[in-house]
Amino acid sequence: MAMTVGQDVAEGDQEVMAAINTTPLVDVMLVLLIIFLITIPVVVQQIPLELPKERNVVTQTKPENIVIAVNKDGDVFWGLEYVKDSKALFEKFKKIATIVPQPEVHIRADENARYESVGKVVATAQRAAILKIGFISEPPARSLAGG
Repeated sequence: MAMTVGQDVAEGDQEVMAAINTTPLVDVMLVLLIIFLITIPVVVQQIPLELPKERNVVTQTKPENIVIAVNKDGDVFWGLEYVKDSKALFEKFKKIATIVPQPEVHIRADENARYESVGKVVATAQRAAILKIGFISEPPARSLAGG
């Protein structure tokens, strides 16, 4: 029986190999690392925005400014005068739209007023070519922290 060198080694070394081959494990881990490195920037991308900061700007009260009030029931008031509908409001806006310089319109809305009611006032002012529309709100409560 002729034995070659390769068979002799294979038949002579019948010991169980106790070491784990880690090469496939390292390959899988590298592939997972690459996948995570590629997908994380896609998930985190955002549009860069400058978000508004809370600030309190003092309203310049001028006699020519028009103050529109909207109560929680959706009733609209021009100063202290009740305005019955959008058509009457449009006519009033049309009269002031021709004044040069055009007065500002300030809208005061109750915090419980429906957005729809305020939206109708803004839309009516825009249809009448009012250029400056502002909203009046309560300033934030001051905290007395720190003494």
